[in-house]
Amino acid sequence: MREEIVIVPTHEAEIYVEDTGPEDAPVLVVLHGGPGGSSYPYRAAWEEELAEYRVVYLDQRGGGRSPELPLEPRYFTVDALVDDLEAVRSWLAVDRWVPVGHGFGALAALEYGRRYPELVAGVVALGPWIHFPELARALWRAAFSTGEPPEDPTQAVEEAFSAVGPKPLFDRLSFPSEHGRAHLEWIVEGLPLAGSEGVEAAFRTNGLWELDYSGHLLEYPVEVAVIAGERDGTSHPHQTERLADLTGAHLELIPRAGHYAWIDEPEAFFRAFYGAVDAFSE
Repeated sequence: MREEIVIVPTHEAEIYVEDTGPEDAPVLVVLHGGPGGSSYPYRAAWEEELAEYRVVYLDQRGGGRSPELPLEPRYFTVDALVDDLEAVRSWLAVDRWVPVGHGFGALAALEYGRRYPELVAGVVALGPWIHFPELARALWRAAFSTGEPPEDPTQAVEEAFSAVGPKPLFDRLSFPSEHGRAHLEWIVEGLPLAGSEGVEAAFRTNGLWELDYSGHLLEYPVEVAVIAGERDGTSHPHQTERLADLTGAHLELIPRAGHYAWIDEPEAFFRAFYGAVDAFSE
């Protein structure tokens, strides 16, 4: 398979990019979750299944294999991620592509489509996170069996993380089985660099847990497809249904799957994925 690895300079950052697959095929750009994650687990799991597409995997600024940045909040905004993405598209001379965003990455994918609709054939949102106060409440309820979460979402997250810890909480909501969790951890073991907790902290300082993107989805300018695991407690139903309702997107739920639907139910996931991406090119 064709592969080109480059470090793309952007405003105040440098972005690690793997450009793979046939140059004349439809182009997908993968936006990982986090914030502070890496595209490595996605390529490790998807490369064979997406061999007929040109797929651009990138590590968002300051995380994964991209060079570190000073952990100052001004460097870590959704606008900065979108600016980086456009710099990568320009560097690679791609005319139009499909942003594929997972979890937090769906937020950047959607904002890129809103700002650059002429450059986007459509957006695929996988287990999207677009309403972080709702996610904060879901985490709080996963940590505590009774009561109601605080009104302040940041307080709710801090209480939940203090009681249980971030990873165990996200695991509870993300994985319907121990097999799925263990499989993802096996993939991530090969990651050259661990995810950056500092990047997540910088976004949190910028008000991540107060962020509700819903207002930007009204009269959305490009087609959206939403794919989610039916048992993804981080995204469904409070995030997925909101996104589908506001954008008119088709919502495809994968039975028995969690936040990493391609691990839990790969056949059903990729059937939905191909259907969504191929529909954008019709």
